[in-house]
Amino acid sequence: MSAVTAPADSDRPRPSSPEDAGPAVVGLRGAVATVGGRPVLRGVDLTVRAGEVVALLGANGSGKSTTVKSVIGSVPLDRGSLELFGRPYRKFRDWHRIGYVPQRTTAAGGVPATVREVVSTGRLPQHGLLPFRRKDRAAVDRALTAVGMLDRAGDRVAHLSGGQHQRVLIARALVGVPDLLIMDEPMAGVDVDSQQVLAEILRNEVQRGCAVLLVLHELGPLEPLIDRAVVLRDGCVAHDGPPPRGVGQHALPGHDHVHPHADDHHRTTQGLLA
Repeated sequence: MSAVTAPADSDRPRPSSPEDAGPAVVGLRGAVATVGGRPVLRGVDLTVRAGEVVALLGANGSGKSTTVKSVIGSVPLDRGSLELFGRPYRKFRDWHRIGYVPQRTTAAGGVPATVREVVSTGRLPQHGLLPFRRKDRAAVDRALTAVGMLDRAGDRVAHLSGGQHQRVLIARALVGVPDLLIMDEPMAGVDVDSQQVLAEILRNEVQRGCAVLLVLHELGPLEPLIDRAVVLRDGCVAHDGPPPRGVGQHALPGHDHVHPHADDHHRTTQGLLA
């Protein structure tokens, strides 16, 4: 599949204020959570609105993955509150509205399954174990087409490359046509073509009104799509606003010095990512 180019900033209007971005899809307030007995989140506030693309940034161990896992309920909160689509978490039942792509992993978890079978599991939240209907099969085909994997639908996932595994996981999240798409390190270890495909997929999802929450180490080809960046440090929000400049090679591990030409904003945001 040929690579596509992420759109320029002018291709999509930015919300002038948080309220302009639409209703809250995720509302996390004062989130405190522990993992393995170790405090990880220490009072995180996070809001994601309809049609908004929010990037979670920060160093390893800052709490990025734990934050998204708390949003989908796999890490319970010790304190704080969570609302999804305006409903308290304990009353939320519409899980088909959320598509989740975990950190890069084997798409079938070691099970000898085909690409189509793995992607089809993304329809289960909508109708459980009922027999697949024509519209379900059509949805699977659309999702596979979106990630450029329709021609590999009958292949065993064990035979795929790392980038192809990631595309299958993305297709599984897309097949339910979610209103909130959550991706944990979707670009980690994948080839440039797959990164560009992901940028195009996100552009299309946002155009139909989907909210997107991304865990990233660097913005790369997704940078033109990002509305807000939330930078975590030691389980706390250190920045919530425009993406820090220099996220890319300047944010890679080991790049923590201050450039002599950097202004105050640049120095501040670089420190947050160190």
